[in-house]
Amino acid sequence: MARRLARHGLTTPGASIVDVVRAMCGAHAQVMSAAELSIGLRVPGATRQAVRDALWVDRSLVKTRGPRGTVHLLPAADLPVWLGAQQSLITPASWLTAEQTDLVVAAIADALADAELTVDELTEQVVARTGPWAGDRVKEAFGDKWPRWTDALVTATYRGAMCFAPNKGRKAAYTSPARWLPGVVPDPDGPVRLLHRYLRSYGPATPAHFARWLGAAKSWADGVFARADVVAVAGGHVVRGDDAWPADPPRGVLLLPYFDAFVVGSHPREDLFPGVARHRALAGGQAGNYPVLLVDGVVAGVWHQRRSGRRLVVTVEVFGSLPASRRGELEEQVERVAGFLEARAELVLGPVTAGPHA
Repeated sequence: MARRLARHGLTTPGASIVDVVRAMCGAHAQVMSAAELSIGLRVPGATRQAVRDALWVDRSLVKTRGPRGTVHLLPAADLPVWLGAQQSLITPASWLTAEQTDLVVAAIADALADAELTVDELTEQVVARTGPWAGDRVKEAFGDKWPRWTDALVTATYRGAMCFAPNKGRKAAYTSPARWLPGVVPDPDGPVRLLHRYLRSYGPATPAHFARWLGAAKSWADGVFARADVVAVAGGHVVRGDDAWPADPPRGVLLLPYFDAFVVGSHPREDLFPGVARHRALAGGQAGNYPVLLVDGVVAGVWHQRRSGRRLVVTVEVFGSLPASRRGELEEQVERVAGFLEARAELVLGPVTAGPHA
């Protein structure tokens, strides 16, 4: 845990926003405010605006689908590696034939080549290029039905045909990554390169850990490990030569937001979530659904923030007791969170009643 905390920029601060996003192997961005906070806690002096500028102004970050097909921020320069790995993870669509999938992906690429479109706008363009069947509302989605073509969203992203653009009002929008990253092509060595980066950030790890993190089949991960330059150590594998370990165990108090990469990617789960944390801070074994308190490298509580104007009330539920000597460290962490969010902090110790994703 000490090694991972340092590699993730949590105990050894990162030099830049792009550096820490690379070290995290992507920042989970389904909830953008959580992604911004994850990054900001790792880069001294970083602001929310600086993260947004890296994404939408400098284009040094790209918002796309990363591990498990979920929305992530990735370094733009690393997109060829990710595409190279993801192309081998594409699975058949449920509502489209292979031929229809190819037609839809080609239509998406053409429609987004010089545009930024919402799902509704993209539906019109895809249907115009393929046929009415692409617009049939057959795919279950949150009590509604989505058009048939949306079954190819992940495939189109993994093939490099689309990524996220800035929202249009409250609606997500998409564009082609080639608009901002001309000439981007999948790296044929992407799977091995991605594994090496993963092991530097999360190792030691096993093929099963890598497969679970990426959303891949275990057999696929076994094949990548077989081609990679890795060595076995206690607990899994590391990249050959990358076998330095901190002399001391992890120390200190940290507050991490929803879906922080360190929490989601660290295995075995029982090491990071000991005792009551396993039942209180995981949701069916899934990490990231609760913001967590780390004490000396393990989950020792959950927390929740409530904002009113510039006032930020941070409620921290500690599993067990927090020694008086650590109270000051926790207060510093609360101030750090509030500072990034440009708010005035108020710490409350007590039960967190909010559920997952609240």
